[in-house]
Amino acid sequence: MDAPAVNRSILRMHVAATESKYPIKILGLLPRGSAAHVSEDEALDFLAEKRPGLSLLGLCEAEVDLANRVGRPVGIVLVSGLKGREAVELPRALEAL
Repeated sequence: MDAPAVNRSILRMHVAATESKYPIKILGLLPRGSAAHVSEDEALDFLAEKRPGLSLLGLCEAEVDLANRVGRPVGIVLVSGLKGREAVELPRALEAL
């Protein structure tokens, strides 16, 4: 089953609300499967930069907050966590919001 298309303007609004709550800057959407810890087919994967004060718990809370807002599972990949080939390829695959 295909997940319904995401309205970009509403998605940007939800992202901004999550960014205002947590020290994180979401850069855009990644191809499905980029966040390996989220396996649902309808999930949205995001690339983000952490800001000062972001903890692992805060990152998890931001994922849950954004998932609740958009109504589907969310995975957030941090730029600072990318290594090797992923550090080069994933930012190239980024889709603007």
